[in-house]
Amino acid sequence: MISQDLLEILRCPACVREKEGLLKLERETWLVCQEPDCGRKYPIKDDIPVMLIEEGDKWASVAVEELPVPPPDD
Repeated sequence: MISQDLLEILRCPACVREKEGLLKLERETWLVCQEPDCGRKYPIKDDIPVMLIEEGDKWASVAVEELPVPPPDD
């Protein structure tokens, strides 16, 4: 499980330069950017958030309720 302290400081790496880039924990294994024009989703694998923009891009068009739990190992 990812700590609440870590969740409070993590930001979407694609948005944080120009916006707040807040992330929301979804389905216990995904961090979803809350910026309206972003939609990137970052998986949490083995309790470690994968905060690569390329990883977030892969899941941007997938609805939150359709995200696989647990995230797949690529």
